[in-house]
Amino acid sequence: MSNSAPKIAAGPAAMIARRYAAALYAYADEKNALEAVEKDLKALAEAIAENPHYHTMATHPRLSARKVVEAIGNFARAIKAHDVTTKFLELLGHNRRLSSLSLIIQAFEADLARARKEHHALVSVAAPLSAAQEKKLATQLGHITGGVVKLEVTEDPALIGGLTIQVDSHMIDASVQGRLARLERQLKSQQEAA
Repeated sequence: MSNSAPKIAAGPAAMIARRYAAALYAYADEKNALEAVEKDLKALAEAIAENPHYHTMATHPRLSARKVVEAIGNFARAIKAHDVTTKFLELLGHNRRLSSLSLIIQAFEADLARARKEHHALVSVAAPLSAAQEKKLATQLGHITGGVVKLEVTEDPALIGGLTIQVDSHMIDASVQGRLARLERQLKSQQEAA
């Protein structure tokens, strides 16, 4: 899986990506190939990011579906992808959905993380955390979420002190900046009430 949180867009493309990802997850699980497919998709995501010609091949209107299937099948075999991954890529080529592969990979990673009870936490801190502090924070968040939490820590001196944490759709603001903003709002509402 990638180190950053999945950033799946909304709309029809995201819905299609989620459906394909769910189908791939179910098929890979049935064939006991989840780990192999995960590894293949990680390699594919890197290859797509590094190859400017991929997008052209995936979206070129004059390439027949047969040529696209042949090209992606050859590519999958060249990187020694698992049979499940190869068949899936050929299906995407046949259905002219290779342009959605990046979104499908993100959705597959999200499905896998959910199944493994893995969570991604975005943590902003005013000052750097030690390795021990990061480990303790990840452990405490793991107890709260009932799973394993991977931290992505960034420094933000504007917080003045403390930290903010976002896990899934939950936000915890334990920063000095956040406390000052809450105090300011409270004082303004008291002045307006007076």
